Amino acid sequence: MITFTPLSGPARSPRTIPLAYLLQVDDVRILLDCGSPDWCPETEVKDEAQESIARPWDTYCDALREVAPTIDLVLLSHGDLAHSGLYPYAYAHWNLTAPAYTTLPVQAMARIAATEDVEGIRDEQEVVDLEERQKSSHPEDDDRGSEQPSRSSQTPPLSSKKGRYIATLQEVHDAFDSVNVLRYSQPCHLQGKCQGLTIIPFNAGHTLGGTIWKIRSPTAGTILYAVDMNHMRERHLDGTVLVRQASAGGGIFESLARPDLLITDAERANVTTARRKDRDAALLDCVTATLTSRNSLLLPCDSSTRVLELLVLLDQHWNYSRLKFPICLLSRTGREMLTFVRSMMEWLGGTVSKEDVGEDGTSGGKGNKRRRDDDNDEDALGAFALRFRHLEFFPNPQALMQTYSSKDPKLILAVPASLSHGPSRALFAQFAEIPDNVVLLTGRSEEGTLGRILFDRWNNAQREDAKWDRGRIGNNVMMDGSLHLRMHAKVPLQGAELEEHLQKERAAQEKEAAQKAAQARNQRMLEADEGEEDESESDSDAETDEESEVEKTLADDMMDTTEDFMGSERVANRRSKQKITKGDATDRTDWGLVDSDEPIRTLSFDIYLKGNVARTTSFFKNAEGQTQRFRMFPYVEKKRRVDEYGETIDVGLWLRKGKVLEEDAESDEVKELRRKAEEEAKKVPVEPPSKFVTTDVEVQLACRLLFVDLEGLNDGRAVKTIVPQVNPRRMIIVHAPPAATDVLVESCSNIRAMTRDIYSPVQGENIQIGQHTNSFSISLSDELLASIKMSQFEDNEVGYVTGRVASLATSTIPVLEPVSSSSLKSSSSNLQLPHGRILGSRPTRTLPQSTMIGELKLTALKARLAAVGVHAELIGEGVLICGASAKKGGNSDSWEDSVAVKKTTRGRVELEGSVSDVYYTVRREIYNLHALVAA
Repeated sequence: MITFTPLSGPARSPRTIPLAYLLQVDDVRILLDCGSPDWCPETEVKDEAQESIARPWDTYCDALREVAPTIDLVLLSHGDLAHSGLYPYAYAHWNLTAPAYTTLPVQAMARIAATEDVEGIRDEQEVVDLEERQKSSHPEDDDRGSEQPSRSSQTPPLSSKKGRYIATLQEVHDAFDSVNVLRYSQPCHLQGKCQGLTIIPFNAGHTLGGTIWKIRSPTAGTILYAVDMNHMRERHLDGTVLVRQASAGGGIFESLARPDLLITDAERANVTTARRKDRDAALLDCVTATLTSRNSLLLPCDSSTRVLELLVLLDQHWNYSRLKFPICLLSRTGREMLTFVRSMMEWLGGTVSKEDVGEDGTSGGKGNKRRRDDDNDEDALGAFALRFRHLEFFPNPQALMQTYSSKDPKLILAVPASLSHGPSRALFAQFAEIPDNVVLLTGRSEEGTLGRILFDRWNNAQREDAKWDRGRIGNNVMMDGSLHLRMHAKVPLQGAELEEHLQKERAAQEKEAAQKAAQARNQRMLEADEGEEDESESDSDAETDEESEVEKTLADDMMDTTEDFMGSERVANRRSKQKITKGDATDRTDWGLVDSDEPIRTLSFDIYLKGNVARTTSFFKNAEGQTQRFRMFPYVEKKRRVDEYGETIDVGLWLRKGKVLEEDAESDEVKELRRKAEEEAKKVPVEPPSKFVTTDVEVQLACRLLFVDLEGLNDGRAVKTIVPQVNPRRMIIVHAPPAATDVLVESCSNIRAMTRDIYSPVQGENIQIGQHTNSFSISLSDELLASIKMSQFEDNEVGYVTGRVASLATSTIPVLEPVSSSSLKSSSSNLQLPHGRILGSRPTRTLPQSTMIGELKLTALKARLAAVGVHAELIGEGVLICGASAKKGGNSDSWEDSVAVKKTTRGRVELEGSVSDVYYTVRREIYNLHALVAA
């Protein structure tokens, strides 16, 4: 039984991202992708009923929060935000701790993309964790009413922050550290609740490490999850493995053909993409023309995946055209991203794997080898190949402006591609007002973002036959009018705000210092008491007895002194009764008196005690002022802590000694590295006190706008060709707008061999495929096992079983026993023949049933025939000619000893030819390629 539910990215919806789907196979719940939306849209809908902001992702996040604790397995297919962006927050806050699997590049790229996203948003806006605030709030806080000060000016209300689930940097690292990585075509047999399932990743193209997931279940069959594929080979990636290259014979990869269920997308099923050569030429021509005219270009891009294709393309063009203009990448994680990619060269394809892209654009020759040998730091081919010498990194727009002025021609790649926040948005506000500058878009971005608004403006300005989905390259358009933008920024405090902030910090530091001083003072007092008690308790037994006698004598003297002191104290109380009555509560507390007849309660005695003692003012005063008073009662005896060896071990002392020994044992190199790390940590500038501000700006548009599709996805022609060749038994369409969904469904319905079980669920809709299967446990008897004839098939042995189920009183599991011959005779005697038996005739017997298990591959049959000396040739259309005619080229006089093996579409194998040795040899080899199971 299979149940499929789109949490986000469904079919027949204008909003197709992010992607997240719940797949339930029997009792195992699998989360396919966990993407995040764009948290900073341009348009917000006001919900009048709830008086709050209605976000487009609220339904998705609420559904994911509800199902996250019940998930048993997580599979991530691509390393961008649309597929993996929300996983860190769900892992940290929603208990999405099920085992997660992906490839190594997807883990690294998703980490970089999430890091760039959360740092960019937190650097501009105040992020208030709604769930943490709800946990920290108490019900009694609501009863206080107006007693609590208003904080509306400092913290936005909860309604405005609803649905913004942005993880911290540490949560991003913790989440992706827990992800398990696999290689392509590596089967992983799951354990625990998922026992019996096998997952295998395959290359999907589009992004580095992009994955097609194959899920094999013993009850549900084979499930193929293939979204966002690209069959075309690119500069840094090979095409998807689902479609074999023409050099390999074409067609569908056999391991992925004919699945029981195919889950695929149809976002571009109604799109015709222009040729790659034309798109690259249009982009490079625009870049060259703009830079040579002393203007600049702004190219919004993502931080980890598709930016690699842009960098390789631009670097090759710069090397070929000998351009001297700078390529500026505005990203906090740009260097880290390239470092990861250089360490994963085995995952790359295209031209990067065959030439040293990034140095001079030519294949590696003697000159490149010499330069690699001279490079002491990066001598590996991967590190050398992607070292873009024209590329410069900048963490923010301020650093870019300090290096290049607005008048210097340059190409700027800024994140994110949606222009919703970060460097790309900040630059656009200034960039768009300069005439003849060009904003170059390479993707359509998410609905409601500034990137999609600009794309729609460009697309609406094109002729009908030149729109982006018509297979033509459009023209750049001159933007005019104004655009209202809301800009968020973090600015340092100044003036009175800065002074108030510093005053609060000083007060907090003083309070913390006072607390530490009090703790240290208490610790010293305890250590002094324990030390003096240890000295007094370390004497011998004889000394202990002697001290006990002395203590007894002192006790007697103390009692006498107490009686004399009590008498004198009562006299003093009578003389000063009036004075004490008029005294305040503090004096009465110190003296421990209420009236003349009340006994003393808190007054201690001037008998000397060892150790730190409390000192306070006595009733009696001397000429100098105050005398000392020592504590006596209550007295708590402190016993020395000992272990089985007579003394407790000071763990802290040994830890300190161990640290000293480790530092002494460290080599000079380690000490030098530690010293450098400490110096670098000191050099990091301390961030000044800041605040978050929001301003509304009116941008006067004067630049040019151009869109060139470089998303690297299959278009409609590819989708309509690949899906019928995969030929699934059932298919679910996701991640598609309504028009594209209808186009793919109509295309599949026109193919006779294509399945009719095609589903296109909307968001939250449950699709149930198959029926619940009941499994039973049964035991095979020894007699039955001895009678089974086993046949070898691949790595397994199979056999045909016929028997009778019997229940035993000694076991709860039924036993399958062979049918006895006596029962067969009795059953046959009960049968009455309709006609009398003819004299001399034999009794009729049913022929044994046989089943052949396996799938015949003509290429494998050809190899086996060649091993036994029979020549065979493929002549096309699934026909293999074996025997003499194959050698002689098919002459008419050689057909006598030839055999033709045909494979029909229904899986049937036909063997045609005259009865000869070749015929029996071919038939025997066909049988050997199958497992023959006879009843």
